[in-house]
Amino acid sequence: MLSHSSSSGLTGGPIWRCKQQMAYYTYILASKPNGMLYTGSTNNLLRRIWEHREDLQPSFTKKYGVHCLVWFEEHATIEGAARREKRIKHWLRAWKIDLIEKTNPNWQDLWANIAHF
Repeated sequence: MLSHSSSSGLTGGPIWRCKQQMAYYTYILASKPNGMLYTGSTNNLLRRIWEHREDLQPSFTKKYGVHCLVWFEEHATIEGAARREKRIKHWLRAWKIDLIEKTNPNWQDLWANIAHF
């Protein structure tokens, strides 16, 4: 299993949390390796990635087929996750690719890692 960074300094960790331990996430989706990228944040990573994959809303990810979860990071607060999302969105593309490839050099779709199907 791939490890992913978190604002607490821990890597990996369970996606499902009890209500007292709410977690928030910043994530990057890709259309294919080195393809179109989308950065977002959420309080429920599993639900949000499923929504992207199912094309439930007319959106950037639906229009460009951006469905593969290639990177995510856990945060203690929604403010921290949203702040990180905004920073990453302003990065150069090369920096985003470097961030992804540090923990996911083969651009594997991490959906199976979080969905446990």
